[in-house]
Amino acid sequence: MTGEPKPLSLFDVIESAPAAEKTGETSEKKAANENGGNNEIAGVPPSGGGDPASVTTGDGPLKRLMDENFLQYAAYVIRDRAIPDIDDGLKPVQRRILFSLHENDDGKFIKVANIVGYCMQFHPHGDASIGEALVSLANRSGFIDRQGNFGNMITGDPAAAPRYIECRLTALGRAELFNDELTEFIPSYDGRKKEPVTLPAKVPVLLMLGAEGIAVGISTRILPHNFTELIEAEIAILQKKLFQILPDFPQGGLMDARAYANGRGSVQVRALIERKKDGRTLAIREIPFGTTTDALIASIEDAVRRGKVKIKSIQDYTAEKPGIEILLPPGEDPARAEEALYAFTQCQVQISSRIIVIRDNKPVEMDVAAILKHNASRLVTLLRRELQNRRRKLIEDMHHKTLVRIFIEERVYKKLETCASPDEARGAIVDGLEPFRNELRRDITRDDVENLMGIPIRRISLFDVEKNRGELEQLTAALGETERDLSELVPYAIRYLRGVLRKYSEDYPRRTRISVFGEISERELTAAELTICYDREKGYLGHKIAGDALAICSPLDRLLLIWKDGRCKIIAPPEKLFVDANLIHCAILDREQTVSLVYESDFFAYYKKFKIGNIAVNRESRIAPKGANIRFLSSDDPQELYVRYRADEHVKIRQQRFSVAKQPLCARDARGIVLTANRVEYIGGEQAEDWDDALTGPPGKFLNV
Repeated sequence: MTGEPKPLSLFDVIESAPAAEKTGETSEKKAANENGGNNEIAGVPPSGGGDPASVTTGDGPLKRLMDENFLQYAAYVIRDRAIPDIDDGLKPVQRRILFSLHENDDGKFIKVANIVGYCMQFHPHGDASIGEALVSLANRSGFIDRQGNFGNMITGDPAAAPRYIECRLTALGRAELFNDELTEFIPSYDGRKKEPVTLPAKVPVLLMLGAEGIAVGISTRILPHNFTELIEAEIAILQKKLFQILPDFPQGGLMDARAYANGRGSVQVRALIERKKDGRTLAIREIPFGTTTDALIASIEDAVRRGKVKIKSIQDYTAEKPGIEILLPPGEDPARAEEALYAFTQCQVQISSRIIVIRDNKPVEMDVAAILKHNASRLVTLLRRELQNRRRKLIEDMHHKTLVRIFIEERVYKKLETCASPDEARGAIVDGLEPFRNELRRDITRDDVENLMGIPIRRISLFDVEKNRGELEQLTAALGETERDLSELVPYAIRYLRGVLRKYSEDYPRRTRISVFGEISERELTAAELTICYDREKGYLGHKIAGDALAICSPLDRLLLIWKDGRCKIIAPPEKLFVDANLIHCAILDREQTVSLVYESDFFAYYKKFKIGNIAVNRESRIAPKGANIRFLSSDDPQELYVRYRADEHVKIRQQRFSVAKQPLCARDARGIVLTANRVEYIGGEQAEDWDDALTGPPGKFLNV
């Protein structure tokens, strides 16, 4: 259709959103312009005219307005709020906080409230969000030094108010995150300040700190890694060697990373549990990432209430490090209690990883190896630009010192004594330097001449030729070293990273120990937890009633119930359930179990052998037709059936044995084969106590009816 707008994609909006912000054109103004300048709300026809169907069918300008605004909002949340950038590994609020610390850095601690106020010039979302982000960033350690109460990640205690706590950049943050000459700046949200697009970080910030964020339709969770191991992995990448990198959490603990899948899977993290010498006390010294001691204790108490874990008491001695002690009751096996803690409490947690980052203004999913390779490549680019800037400065210094030497040593300044005007003096300087152009690094500029004219007489009289020559030699040597580094960038980057390791590696030891966890079967741990009883008189079944014990099971098990009339049902172990007085079977479900069944129906006794198979849970089914009466049920797969008939003058044989060993399996709802047409008094897999071999006839044969 002519004039119909092109459909927008999320990524188109992500790339175009900054332009809309800079021009200051709102969606409302744009919609108004599209409507020819009318003041009516876009998409709402004026009274007495217009086509209301265009609104209801979703083809009008209101739909376009909503679609475009929602896409812009989604793009903004994804790119400028929740998802970190791959280049410096930071979310916008984190970048603005670190830049604010850099702008105010004088080596001393600064009130957090002051940093929050300064950061509000760049971040338009209020002081509370900035303060929370700063505390979270400081607690991860690495780039911000803390002074005061910044809360406790172990206990979950909050930080003090921003006016009471102080912070500053660490040596690592000061040296490896900032270089104003390499930083691209853009106007802040109100146009009064300049803020960085990304910081020129030379260390892998993203994987070092980790990140979590939820945006519109996208979420990211990046686990923190060990700083030393990350730098070593980057060196391996530059050397084109294999490497492996695994998460490392500040809380420590034990980690099984077999399912990590290079950042696309998950890890299992356990608390460090030690057994004391008394044999009855378990001490938790390290807790899993993402939990707190309060949450951990609450999960243990909940497991005790549910009967999953047996303990006598629990004490919390946590200070700077976790210190939870659990006293077991007499006779409790510490090994089993430890397994139960891992199985039923937050002593073991599974942490998923999904790496979504902003790259080239678009959200992309990556893995750990790809991010490290990107960081290594970016490091080489940053070092090249630094070396190029250093070379330019060295050349400028050499050029300036050579100019000064020639100006003084060759007495060019003497020509200024006869000059009547500044322009004449400038021309005299240029003419005086002309014979020495081949000694200069570049052409002479007006600024060079102005600098020479500004040299005071005192400096000319005290000029030291030898000192100047020595400085030039040092600059020449530095320039040669810079040129050599530029020609061998990868070896230079490797040397640079090794220097970083020498300076900072001792501050970042691995805290989480890598291990392989054995499988913990919750079913085995709770196999004897419930005793299912049956009160036949009242018809109730469950583990919280008195009666005949039918089964001992786990809460994870399912029970198979069978009634005398052929009904069957699969249920979870109940506390108290009415099942009536005709229940004849209650056992733990085994769908592969073979069942032998004899039931009476329509004057015949039928036999069949089948497997339980698939029966829907909590839905009544049947293993015998309606009106049937089950006479024999066994899951032991008997080889023979012993049958005694009721006394009858027409029945000459009172007892028979039927061989059922070779009978084939049939479907659960099949009718089966006719065992006998006589009225049965007794049937079983074993002989009755009063079985008389003298009355036993020949082996029974199944009737073909």
